[in-house]
Amino acid sequence: MTDAGAFHEFSPTTLADVLDHDRVMDHGIRPLWSGAPRVAGPAYPVRCPSRDNLMLHAAIYRAPAGSVVVVEAGDTDYAVAGGNVCAVAQKRGIAAFVVDGVVRDLAEARANRFPLFARGVIPIPGGKDAIGVLNGPVRCGGVLVAPGDVVVADEEGIVVVPAPRLGAVLAAARERVAKEAPETLEAWEAAHRARIEAILREKGFAG
Repeated sequence: MTDAGAFHEFSPTTLADVLDHDRVMDHGIRPLWSGAPRVAGPAYPVRCPSRDNLMLHAAIYRAPAGSVVVVEAGDTDYAVAGGNVCAVAQKRGIAAFVVDGVVRDLAEARANRFPLFARGVIPIPGGKDAIGVLNGPVRCGGVLVAPGDVVVADEEGIVVVPAPRLGAVLAAARERVAKEAPETLEAWEAAHRARIEAILREKGFAG
Protein backbone atom coordinates (compact mmCIF):
# COMPACT_ATOMS: atom_id res chain seq x y z
CA MET A 1 0.00 0.00 0.00
CA THR A 2 1.30 3.47 -0.94
CA ASP A 3 1.86 5.84 1.98
CA ALA A 4 0.09 9.17 1.46
CA GLY A 5 3.06 10.91 3.03
CA ALA A 6 5.19 9.93 0.04
CA PHE A 7 3.34 12.53 -2.00
CA HIS A 8 4.57 15.37 0.21
CA GLU A 9 7.78 15.71 -1.82
CA PHE A 10 5.87 16.53 -5.01
CA SER A 11 4.29 19.87 -5.80
CA PRO A 12 0.76 20.05 -7.19
CA THR A 13 2.38 21.30 -10.41
CA THR A 14 4.41 18.11 -10.82
CA LEU A 15 1.42 15.94 -9.99
CA ALA A 16 -0.84 17.87 -12.39
CA ASP A 17 1.59 16.92 -15.17
CA VAL A 18 0.97 13.21 -14.56
CA LEU A 19 -2.75 13.37 -13.70
CA ASP A 20 -5.85 14.11 -15.73
CA HIS A 21 -6.80 17.78 -15.41
CA ASP A 22 -10.11 16.89 -13.79
CA ARG A 23 -8.08 15.96 -10.68
CA VAL A 24 -7.01 19.60 -10.16
CA MET A 25 -9.26 21.81 -8.03
CA ASP A 26 -10.62 25.17 -9.11
CA HIS A 27 -8.04 27.90 -8.47
CA GLY A 28 -10.59 29.81 -6.39
CA ILE A 29 -9.78 27.46 -3.49
CA ARG A 30 -6.47 28.76 -2.21
CA PRO A 31 -4.34 29.01 0.95
CA LEU A 32 -5.81 31.65 3.23
CA TRP A 33 -2.56 32.72 4.87
CA SER A 34 0.83 33.41 3.35
CA GLY A 35 3.53 30.84 3.88
CA ALA A 36 1.19 27.93 4.57
CA PRO A 37 3.15 24.68 4.18
CA ARG A 38 2.44 22.02 1.61
CA VAL A 39 0.12 19.34 2.94
CA ALA A 40 -0.43 15.80 1.70
CA GLY A 41 -2.77 13.29 3.25
CA PRO A 42 -5.72 10.98 2.74
CA ALA A 43 -9.03 12.71 2.16
CA TYR A 44 -11.79 12.63 4.74
CA PRO A 45 -14.61 14.15 2.66
CA VAL A 46 -17.76 15.78 4.06
CA ARG A 47 -20.69 17.65 2.57
CA CYS A 48 -22.42 20.45 4.47
CA PRO A 49 -25.83 21.59 3.23
CA SER A 50 -26.44 25.28 2.72
CA ARG A 51 -26.15 27.41 5.88
CA ASP A 52 -24.92 24.45 7.89
CA ASN A 53 -21.61 23.11 9.22
CA LEU A 54 -22.62 20.10 11.34
CA MET A 55 -20.81 17.50 9.24
CA LEU A 56 -17.47 19.31 9.41
CA HIS A 57 -17.81 19.76 13.16
CA ALA A 58 -18.52 16.02 13.47
CA ALA A 59 -15.56 15.18 11.23
CA ILE A 60 -12.93 16.71 13.50
CA TYR A 61 -13.66 13.98 16.07
CA ARG A 62 -13.73 11.17 13.51
CA ALA A 63 -11.07 11.88 10.90
CA PRO A 64 -7.81 9.97 11.56
CA ALA A 65 -4.64 11.90 12.31
CA GLY A 66 -2.94 12.98 9.11
CA SER A 67 -6.20 13.36 7.22
CA VAL A 68 -7.10 16.30 5.03
CA VAL A 69 -10.74 17.14 5.71
CA VAL A 70 -12.28 18.07 2.37
CA VAL A 71 -15.53 20.03 2.56
CA GLU A 72 -18.22 20.52 -0.05
CA ALA A 73 -20.04 23.48 1.48
CA GLY A 74 -23.54 24.42 0.44
CA ASP A 75 -22.78 28.13 -0.04
CA THR A 76 -20.25 30.90 0.47
CA ASP A 77 -22.45 32.96 2.78
CA TYR A 78 -21.92 31.03 6.03
CA ALA A 79 -18.66 29.85 7.58
CA VAL A 80 -18.26 26.12 8.06
CA ALA A 81 -15.41 26.45 10.59
CA GLY A 82 -13.88 28.94 13.00
CA GLY A 83 -10.90 29.27 15.30
CA ASN A 84 -11.82 26.67 17.91
CA VAL A 85 -12.79 24.05 15.33
CA CYS A 86 -9.46 24.55 13.55
CA ALA A 87 -7.59 24.39 16.86
CA VAL A 88 -9.27 21.13 17.88
CA ALA A 89 -8.64 19.64 14.43
CA GLN A 90 -4.99 20.61 14.68
CA LYS A 91 -4.76 19.18 18.22
CA ARG A 92 -6.17 15.90 16.96
CA GLY A 93 -3.57 15.69 14.18
CA ILE A 94 -5.70 16.66 11.19
CA ALA A 95 -3.37 18.00 8.49
CA ALA A 96 -5.57 20.69 6.94
CA PHE A 97 -9.02 21.76 5.80
CA VAL A 98 -9.76 22.12 2.10
CA VAL A 99 -13.10 23.90 1.80
CA ASP A 100 -15.22 24.66 -1.23
CA GLY A 101 -16.79 27.43 0.80
CA VAL A 102 -15.74 29.93 3.46
CA VAL A 103 -14.42 29.95 7.02
CA ARG A 104 -13.98 32.52 9.80
CA ASP A 105 -11.48 33.42 12.53
CA LEU A 106 -8.63 33.35 10.03
CA ALA A 107 -6.28 35.20 12.38
CA GLU A 108 -6.47 32.35 14.89
CA ALA A 109 -5.71 29.67 12.32
CA ARG A 110 -2.83 31.74 10.98
CA ALA A 111 -1.40 32.27 14.47
CA ASN A 112 -1.57 28.51 15.07
CA ARG A 113 -0.22 27.78 11.57
CA PHE A 114 -3.12 25.50 10.75
CA PRO A 115 -3.34 25.12 6.96
CA LEU A 116 -6.63 26.37 5.56
CA PHE A 117 -7.54 26.26 1.88
CA ALA A 118 -10.90 27.83 1.03
CA ARG A 119 -12.68 30.34 -1.17
CA GLY A 120 -12.55 33.08 1.43
CA VAL A 121 -13.48 34.35 4.86
CA ILE A 122 -16.76 35.54 6.33
CA PRO A 123 -17.68 36.21 9.98
CA ILE A 124 -21.17 34.68 9.79
CA PRO A 125 -21.35 31.16 11.32
CA GLY A 126 -23.40 28.34 9.88
CA GLY A 127 -25.93 26.34 11.85
CA LYS A 128 -25.84 22.75 13.04
CA ASP A 129 -29.12 21.25 11.93
CA ALA A 130 -28.60 19.25 8.74
CA ILE A 131 -27.17 15.80 8.08
CA GLY A 132 -25.01 15.62 4.98
CA VAL A 133 -22.17 13.34 3.88
CA LEU A 134 -19.58 12.15 6.39
CA ASN A 135 -16.54 10.37 4.94
CA GLY A 136 -18.24 9.72 1.63
CA PRO A 137 -17.79 10.98 -1.93
CA VAL A 138 -18.15 14.74 -2.42
CA ARG A 139 -17.33 17.27 -5.11
CA CYS A 140 -14.89 19.97 -4.04
CA GLY A 141 -13.50 22.59 -6.40
CA GLY A 142 -14.93 20.64 -9.32
CA VAL A 143 -13.14 17.42 -8.35
CA LEU A 144 -14.84 14.25 -7.20
CA VAL A 145 -13.14 13.30 -3.93
CA ALA A 146 -13.56 9.88 -2.33
CA PRO A 147 -12.37 8.65 1.08
CA GLY A 148 -8.73 7.60 0.87
CA ASP A 149 -7.85 9.69 -2.17
CA VAL A 150 -4.68 11.66 -1.49
CA VAL A 151 -4.93 15.44 -1.40
CA VAL A 152 -1.82 17.53 -2.06
CA ALA A 153 -2.18 21.28 -1.54
CA ASP A 154 0.09 24.29 -1.40
CA GLU A 155 0.36 27.78 -2.88
CA GLU A 156 0.50 26.30 -6.40
CA GLY A 157 -2.89 24.62 -6.17
CA ILE A 158 -4.67 21.49 -5.00
CA VAL A 159 -4.66 18.07 -6.65
CA VAL A 160 -6.48 14.89 -5.71
CA VAL A 161 -4.89 11.53 -6.51
CA PRO A 162 -7.46 8.70 -6.77
CA ALA A 163 -6.85 5.93 -4.25
CA PRO A 164 -6.74 3.15 -6.89
CA ARG A 165 -3.96 4.99 -8.76
CA LEU A 166 -1.68 6.02 -5.90
CA GLY A 167 1.17 3.70 -6.81
CA ALA A 168 1.09 4.48 -10.53
CA VAL A 169 0.91 8.24 -10.01
CA LEU A 170 3.71 8.18 -7.45
CA ALA A 171 5.93 6.24 -9.85
CA ALA A 172 5.13 8.63 -12.71
CA ALA A 173 5.89 11.68 -10.54
CA ARG A 174 9.23 10.21 -9.44
CA GLU A 175 10.13 9.41 -13.04
CA ARG A 176 9.30 12.94 -14.15
CA VAL A 177 11.35 14.55 -11.39
CA ALA A 178 14.31 12.24 -12.07
CA LYS A 179 14.19 13.09 -15.77
CA GLU A 180 14.11 16.84 -15.17
CA ALA A 181 16.62 17.03 -12.31
CA PRO A 182 19.87 16.84 -14.36
CA GLU A 183 18.66 19.33 -16.99
CA THR A 184 20.28 22.77 -16.91
CA LEU A 185 18.31 25.89 -17.73
CA GLU A 186 20.43 26.33 -20.85
CA ALA A 187 19.58 22.82 -22.08
CA TRP A 188 15.90 23.35 -21.30
CA GLU A 189 15.94 26.69 -23.13
CA ALA A 190 17.55 25.21 -26.23
CA ALA A 191 15.05 22.34 -26.41
CA HIS A 192 12.14 24.61 -25.63
CA ARG A 193 13.12 27.18 -28.25
CA ALA A 194 13.54 24.48 -30.91
CA ARG A 195 10.12 23.05 -30.08
CA ILE A 196 8.39 26.45 -30.14
CA GLU A 197 10.01 27.41 -33.44
CA ALA A 198 9.01 24.05 -34.95
CA ILE A 199 5.40 24.58 -33.89
CA LEU A 200 5.39 28.09 -35.37
CA ARG A 201 6.77 26.83 -38.69
CA GLU A 202 4.21 24.02 -38.77
CA LYS A 203 1.44 26.59 -38.37
CA GLY A 204 2.83 28.79 -41.12
CA PHE A 205 4.03 31.61 -38.87
CA ALA A 206 7.01 33.40 -40.40
CA GLY A 207 7.45 36.32 -38.01
